[in-house]
Parts: sequence; structure tokens; C-alpha cells
Amino acid sequence: MMSEKKNNVILEEYENKFLYKKNKTNLNIEFNRIAFIFFVFLIISTIYSIQLLHLGSLKKTTNNIKPLVTKKNYRADITDRNGNYLVKTVDSINVGIHPGKVINKKHLLLMLNHIYKNKNLSRIKKKLDQDKFFYLEKNIRPKRYEELMMLGDKSISSEASLIRLYPQDNLFSHIIGQINNDNYGISGIEKFFDNELKKINKPLKLTVDADIQFLIRQELLKYQKIFKAKGSAAILMNVNNGEILSMVSLPDFNLNKRETIKDVNYINRITKGTYELGSVFKTFTIASGINERLIEPDTEFLASKKSIRCGKNYKIKEYDDKMPSDLTVEQILIKSGNIGSVRIARKIGIEKHKSFLKTIGILDKIDFDIGEVGKPLPIDWYEGCKLETIAFGHGITTTILQLAKGYAIITNGGYNIKPTLIKKNLKKNKKRKKVLKNDVSKKINLILRKTVLEGTAKLANVKGYQVGGKTGTAEQVSNSIYSNTKINTLASIFPTENPKYVLVVMLESTKNNKDYIYKYRDGSGFELKGSPRNTAGWTSVEAAGKIIDKIGPILATKYIEIN
Repeated sequence: MMSEKKNNVILEEYENKFLYKKNKTNLNIEFNRIAFIFFVFLIISTIYSIQLLHLGSLKKTTNNIKPLVTKKNYRADITDRNGNYLVKTVDSINVGIHPGKVINKKHLLLMLNHIYKNKNLSRIKKKLDQDKFFYLEKNIRPKRYEELMMLGDKSISSEASLIRLYPQDNLFSHIIGQINNDNYGISGIEKFFDNELKKINKPLKLTVDADIQFLIRQELLKYQKIFKAKGSAAILMNVNNGEILSMVSLPDFNLNKRETIKDVNYINRITKGTYELGSVFKTFTIASGINERLIEPDTEFLASKKSIRCGKNYKIKEYDDKMPSDLTVEQILIKSGNIGSVRIARKIGIEKHKSFLKTIGILDKIDFDIGEVGKPLPIDWYEGCKLETIAFGHGITTTILQLAKGYAIITNGGYNIKPTLIKKNLKKNKKRKKVLKNDVSKKINLILRKTVLEGTAKLANVKGYQVGGKTGTAEQVSNSIYSNTKINTLASIFPTENPKYVLVVMLESTKNNKDYIYKYRDGSGFELKGSPRNTAGWTSVEAAGKIIDKIGPILATKYIEIN
């Protein structure tokens, strides 16, 4: 009994021990399994969370970068007078590689080759061997950025950046100018206002109107093609305050391409190019004589010869053999007489006429809002026939900007103005400096109007705008010799009764077009096929007339009150 009981006890004890050991082993196995699964889940969750945070940072980076994050790249936006963006600074991201942090170069190159399909990665391979940080891609697209960061390579890093965009492409290329890769302005407004654009916290507002600029450029492109011109230019300026509403020079270039422009044909023809502009200077000669009280519009110059000798071997003649010998001052401008202009200049004299041209800003380099400004060639007024040739626009150079300024002063009542591209809060009653006598503008404006009605600028007589103006056809100088290539210009103002705008249109190196149809503006319905002559009256005047057709309604509705 005792033995049996003892055995039972032993058996029970054995069984308990067995059962205890079995439960302990199962518990360990289950715990380890759960711990492993939890650990794997934790790793996956961590990776997933990191990825979510990374993608979230991408969105945050691309949408919420503040300009001051990369202050070195910050530049203020630029707008036209109506708030339309001409230049915009936007958020961007640059991605680079630290070669020293690369674990497996071959693997990294393989992955990059997958992302940058069909691209030669030899440059990247060389840079990886140099152990110096380099940019893999600047201004990267969000999708590409995501692909690169998904690689998870510690050597790849990103930084917030700012880029300069030009929504208008070519439209304001000569005005806006360019910046280089180091964020320094190298031309145009970008250069002239480089420091200001890096400091101001609001857009720089210009005086230009994007709609008007677009229309003028379209017409210039059209007529440059029609008359096969090498280049063209036009400027529209307020005669009373010098605000420039449009300034176009062709050919132009796309600012977004950041190209280095070395071809001189891309020069800013409004501000940088200096030209002999021909008969548009006859208006200045007459205005000078009126200002000196030496002539009146009805003053007669009788018995003028068809040609005169000047100096030792120089001969000046009329461009038209049918030019009448007896002309009034008014008729000299309407018919564009050379000899009559010379006789007026001789009556004025060198010192007075020189002083007049200096007063209206023709002779000296102009102070302007961009650095690309040409300097008129110096003149020896006492050499040969300078006074006489300058009287009709030969032997004197200036810029189209200065020509526009001169026409503004002689037609706005004789007040000095400073051409500008920067919109300022001008006081309406701000006192202007008067530099010419009271009646000069009144008399000149009437003659300019008659020149459009009766003279060489008839094709610019757009109904309803009272356009006045003067043509200029000048032979270009090549190697100190006058050539057959022409600079054809119209300097116009409107409305002549109370001038608000000066419009200068220039076409360079034009050719006749035998197929172009001219439609006369005299109400007759008469049409003429083919250019009779390669002169301003048949090229630049036609272009100017079409420009006024397009922009006139905008000017009439937008700018009834001119500040």
C-alpha cells in the first residue's frame, strides 16, 4: 500500500514536472514568434512612416518654400503697369551628390541610368571619382525628385531653391534682360536694378503695358517680314511724363533659355543702337528756328537751288528734282526739302542750333533705366559742312530713345521729360521744367499734322487719332561710306491737338515688296500694288499706321486720364 502510494506520488510528481516543462517551452516559442513578427512589423512601419514623411516633405518643399530660405537666390518679381507678371520667382529644388557618402558607385550609377534613361552618365561617373559635392540636377521636377529620393542613398541630398521664370518669353527680352547662374543681373532691368531686386519685398512695377507691347511686336514682326528688314524697332511713350508703354526691338530672344547672345543683330535698337536717322531731324531744325524767333511757319524761302556746294568738295542736293524753288517753312517740312532745311540752319547758326539739340537731349548719352545705352558720336561742328548736313539729319547720330524724347519735348509744350521704364507715383500737379518757348509746340504740331495729311506720311493718317509725324530715310554708313541700305523711320505724335503719345517706328535694311497691297486712308478706296520706293513713307509709315490701328482703341479706353 505504502509502496503503491509512493509510486503514485512519484508518478504524479513526474507528470507535473513534465507538464510544467512542456508549458514553459511552448510559452517561449509563442513569445519569440510574436516578438519577431512585431519587430518585422515595426521595421516595415518605420520604413513606411519615413517614406510618408519624406513624401510629405516633398510636398511641403515644393509648395511652401519661403524666398528667404535661399536668400542668395531671391529676386523680387517684375510686373507691367497693370500688374501682369513679366518676371516671377518660384520655388524649386536642387538635388546633388556627396561622392564621399556613396556606398556602392556601380549600384548608384545603375539606378541613375534607370532614372535618366538614354542619357550619357559619363560626366556623373567622373564626378563621383573626384570626391567633391556636385549638383545632379537643378530645378528638378517633382516626379524626378521622388524617383531619386526613393533610392534611399545617403549620398543624395536636396536643397530648397528659387528660380527666375519669364512668362512672356521673348516679349520683353531687351527691357528685362538676363541673370547669370550666380544670380547676378547681366543686362536690362535685371542688371540695372540688381541690388534693389534682391532687397525689395514687393514686385517692381514697370510702365510698360503687356497688351500694347504684344500688339506692336506682332505688327513689327509682320512688316519686318513683308519688307525683308534686317531688324526693326518701335517705342511708344507718354510725351508728358516720359513713361514708356512699349519698347520693342527685333530680333529678340527667349529669356527662359538663358542663352549667351553674341550676335550684334540682337542689339537693343531703341537704346543701344546709334543711327543717322535722316529727315526726322528737319523737324528739330524748324523747331530750333521757331524757338529762336527767327522763322515762322509761313516764312518764305524763295529761289532755292536744286543743289548747293558746301565746303571744298561737298555737294548737297534735293532728294526730288521736282522740289519747288519757293517754299514756306511749313512746306519745307511737309515736302521734306533738304535745301530749305539747310537755309534755315544757316539762319540759326552753329551755336544756337547746337544748344537747341543739346536742350532736347539729342547730343549727349542719355540717363536711362537700363545699362544698354548708346552714346552719340562726337561732332566737330566746324569741320566741313556739319551744320548744313545736320539740318536734314546726316552727319549726326543718336538713339531712337533720344529721338522720341526730342519729339516729346518739342510737342508737349516745351517741357523737359525723362524717359522711364519704372512706374512711380507721380503727382498730377508736379511742376515740370520748361525748356522751350511757349508757341513752339503749337506751331510744330500743326505742321506735323499737315505732313501726315499732305506729305510723306499719309499712310499713317489713322482716322480719329489726329496723327502727326515726319519720315526719315537715311543711308547707312559702312566703312565711312554711305551705302544703299536704308534706315527708314517715322517719328509721330498723337493727337496733335493735345499730344499724349510719341510713337517712333524704325525698319532697318528694308527692301521693296512688289506684291504688297497698300490701301489708301483718304476715303477713296484706292489700292496700290507694290512698293513704289524703298523709303520710310512706304515702309515704316505703313507699319506705324497698322500699329496705331491696333493700339488706338486700347489707349482710348485704358488711358483716358494720363498720370
